Amino acid sequence: WLKPLLAQANSAPATATGARHYTRSLGPRPPGSTMGISRDSRHKHRKTGGRRNIHQKKRKFEMGRPAALCKLGHRRVRPVRGRGGNMKFRALRIDAGSFSWGSEHCAMKTRILDVVYNATSNELVRTKTLTKNSIVQIDAQPFKQWYLKKYGVDLGKKAKGDKKAEEKAEKTEEAEKKSRHVIAKLKARAAKQKLEPLIEDQFQSGRLLAAIASRPGQSGACDGYILEAEELVFYKKKLEKKKKA
Repeated sequence: WLKPLLAQANSAPATATGARHYTRSLGPRPPGSTMGISRDSRHKHRKTGGRRNIHQKKRKFEMGRPAALCKLGHRRVRPVRGRGGNMKFRALRIDAGSFSWGSEHCAMKTRILDVVYNATSNELVRTKTLTKNSIVQIDAQPFKQWYLKKYGVDLGKKAKGDKKAEEKAEKTEEAEKKSRHVIAKLKARAAKQKLEPLIEDQFQSGRLLAAIASRPGQSGACDGYILEAEELVFYKKKLEKKKKA
């Protein structure tokens, strides 16, 4: 069927209009082949390998949208109208979120500093893309302040022998005068409290490893939780393995 068309194109003068006529004369596209992201299965082959005849066009309810690919940066969120008038909030850039510390039953809003691991692809780490279950580094300062207020223990303090740090701690203690009742209460809390060595080391560096639990491209928020126990050990091993490679 193509030979007569090619012969017609060759015989016609080589002008822009002729070329346009030739492309049009190839005929209309088959139904349902217009461009766009669709979530239908009509275009797929049968399980036996046979082709399906497309008997209807694409439907609005089968429509898909491009991936948000939310990056680390100054907050930029766009509203998107969904089916039934429901709204989605497409985060294109985001730099902070609410992260919970499970064992301590507290949640704080803090800055996201870096993306360090993603099970899907290293490309998402290189481009600092925030997706659900991405492993990120967050600022430890809000949690340090909370811990100091509740237990009276400064997690960022280095080991004894650092004179500058000791002097600074003494000055802060003098500035904040506490009653004997409050001091006794803090000591009682601190006596019962045990902190994982891995988390304590992270507080020294000022960065905590956390996992994103929300979907930034759908909810417009980047919330998650601090990694602890076996999960923290698992991802620490992954990061060490990545460094060696």
